[in-house]
Amino acid sequence: MTQHRVAVVQAGTSLFDTPRTLERMAVHCETAAREGVELAVFPEGYVGGYPKGLDFGARIGSRAPIGRDDFLRYWQSAIDVPGPETARIGAFAARMKAHLVVGVIERGGATLYCTALFFGPDGALLGKHRKLVPTASERLVWGQGDGSTITVLDTFIGKIGAAICWENYMPNLRQAMYGKGINLWCAPTVDEREIWQSSMRHIAYEGRTFVLSACQYFMRADAPDSYACVQGDDPATVLIRGGSVIVGPLGDVLAGPVYDREAVITADIDLSDTIRGKYDLDVAGHYARPDIFHLSVNEAAMHPVNYQAGAAREDEMVEAAQA
Repeated sequence: MTQHRVAVVQAGTSLFDTPRTLERMAVHCETAAREGVELAVFPEGYVGGYPKGLDFGARIGSRAPIGRDDFLRYWQSAIDVPGPETARIGAFAARMKAHLVVGVIERGGATLYCTALFFGPDGALLGKHRKLVPTASERLVWGQGDGSTITVLDTFIGKIGAAICWENYMPNLRQAMYGKGINLWCAPTVDEREIWQSSMRHIAYEGRTFVLSACQYFMRADAPDSYACVQGDDPATVLIRGGSVIVGPLGDVLAGPVYDREAVITADIDLSDTIRGKYDLDVAGHYARPDIFHLSVNEAAMHPVNYQAGAAREDEMVEAAQA
């Protein structure tokens, strides 16, 4: 079967209140389930939050104590993967009987990562993707992912992968995912700009893939009173206005974009359209020139410290002495 109903969920975080965010997520999942979707995508940093406008007390050459307190609060709002929160999200997917892709802030020790998680319709955590390059001042609070989580999952509804926000502007990442045959391109984001719409249509057309871009709708009222963002304290201020959209493999907009409200946006798709699209453009197939251009992707997990057992080190020393 090649026909499926998919959704992008435009919703806001209850910043620094992850239990409340999960309660709100449950409501959106119930709405998507009533629509009969088989895949739903949530925005970047949905669980754990995207602290737009917060500077974490940073200036070139100095960090203020209040910024360290802000980071601690942010770290406490992040989640372990796997952990209790992922079990709960998995339960949402199981009740929906659908695939879920959701942006989270993941704890890896003391380091935070902007991560997309993939859940199956049985509730299983199928995989994750860590954002490779945080953008601008995001690098103050997020670490970099590595090639081990450039994930494309082969599921019964299609090949699902994710590029988070400005990762979508990385040509080599796009080509790496095209090479894996992705046809359900998920783009969790907080980019509300008009040019983002052009980018999503370009990727759909370039990769002959469906693109599902979910953006937050986030108001100052969704953050605590103590949230010292540069946009001020007016609870009616819109910090992220949305722009979630679903695009077909010839760049045609199937649903959205929607602005200035929360929404569950659905579209009925036919994966056969990705094959029809690649008739005249398959950038990882007949439209490639591997005799001229070559992309090599390192998918090994990169650890800051690698430990070896004593016996293994001794064997290496013997081999080195005999060489």
